[in-house]
Amino acid sequence: MANLSQSHRILFFNTLGFMVCFACWTLNGVLVTFLNDRGIFEWSVVEIGWLLGIPILTGSIMRLPMGILTDKYGGKPVFSCLLILSSIPLFLLPFATNFWTFAILSFLFGMVGTSFAIGVGYTSIWYPKEWQGRALGIFGMGSSGAALTTFLAPTLLNNFTENDPENGWKWLPVIYGIALLATGIVFFIFTTNKKVEATSKTIKQLLQPLKSVRVWRFGLYYFLVFGSFVSFSQWLLPNFMNVYHTTLVTGGLFAAFFSLPTGVIRAYGGFLSDRFGARKVMYWVLSSSVVLSFLLMFPKMEITTAGSGLLASKAGTVTKVSEDQIVVGDKTYAITKDDKEAEHSKILPSKKSWQEVVVQQNQQIQKKDLLAEGITQIHFEANMWIYLALVILIGAAWGIGAAAVYKHIPDYFPNEVGVIGGMVGMLGGLGGFFGPIIFGYLLSFTGFWTSSWVFILAISLICLIWMHRVVVNLMKEKSPEYAKDMDRKS
Repeated sequence: MANLSQSHRILFFNTLGFMVCFACWTLNGVLVTFLNDRGIFEWSVVEIGWLLGIPILTGSIMRLPMGILTDKYGGKPVFSCLLILSSIPLFLLPFATNFWTFAILSFLFGMVGTSFAIGVGYTSIWYPKEWQGRALGIFGMGSSGAALTTFLAPTLLNNFTENDPENGWKWLPVIYGIALLATGIVFFIFTTNKKVEATSKTIKQLLQPLKSVRVWRFGLYYFLVFGSFVSFSQWLLPNFMNVYHTTLVTGGLFAAFFSLPTGVIRAYGGFLSDRFGARKVMYWVLSSSVVLSFLLMFPKMEITTAGSGLLASKAGTVTKVSEDQIVVGDKTYAITKDDKEAEHSKILPSKKSWQEVVVQQNQQIQKKDLLAEGITQIHFEANMWIYLALVILIGAAWGIGAAAVYKHIPDYFPNEVGVIGGMVGMLGGLGGFFGPIIFGYLLSFTGFWTSSWVFILAISLICLIWMHRVVVNLMKEKSPEYAKDMDRKS
């Protein structure tokens, strides 16, 4: 193996290329929201969901073939070509005039999403086993490119459209195209190619490990931790703008607060996986995802429903009705009044209950007749800062989990890292594709922006239960020594 200084140099350019690619991959999250908000294009919620997801689709389904190409030809030529060729549809994007043109070009520049599969294969071949968790974690920090887009793109769009509201936005994809082209040229000049042993294998032999259920289980984990990260990197901006009425720039800043720690913390996730084992890390990650998504799924709401009413204890005639009491014969009933001055909690859900009279003076009533209807009002502010803090926490958990998932791959498939990494990455990327589309349909069906977190809760539970069952079966079937070794590895 080459000395570590050369390995670190390759890691630097891999991470740089991945960061630029990831910034471009999530471009539509800001650009589509801006164009729809300004009325430049009039897209429905479902169409917006598709435009957010289409680049993710390309970058997902093409990860496997790009991983195979990386294993066969090395990372330098594959990554360089990707960076340079993917700039072309971005240069053409300003000429899009309708949904379908925008969608097709988005599909093409979405190829930048395959950079992850290329980078994983190209990075792992330069490092020994004891370094791979950290190296892949550092490489994964390139996903913080999503934060660059959500942080910088809104400000750039505002500046570009200040003097030209209709066409100023067209400069943004051009700048992104230039960034890809320049990075591709630099990458080609300053990197050294290296191939894995799998170059002598046929495509059929390379694909053989995909029959393993373990690969698909890792893929489901990555569907959650990476796919959800990609989905919310784009979905949080319109979420904050619609629910909390933030500006485009402020919403982008909040989305960056989610994206940046999630990407940066992957290096720490790699360190934790090397030190404690990926399995223990994944237990914490999946458990955190369950708890935090449960807390996040409650919407900002004010619900008025039936409460505790007032029933007559005996028959008689209503002799008096006032704001605070009802008199029936010789029996007086106190009425709970609406305390309009009571303040709702800014943090926790709160409720108010009162009663409204439904009988009239001189009315004849029977025992158990309703005298006053009970009304309960439940209010939940869904405080924006608490919501943001929970979003940052779950994003950090996903970032650690993404590194932990990829710690498994060199251990189990040392000569097929590109292929397996591409497959797992493809499944994770599909999570990023389906996420905004599913979120759009859920929002359209329920009317709740937090319905997306219900979906995340369900996937988190499935992953946690599946992983736990596998671990329990391993412990039962194998010797303590084997189980201990598997715990260290997985």
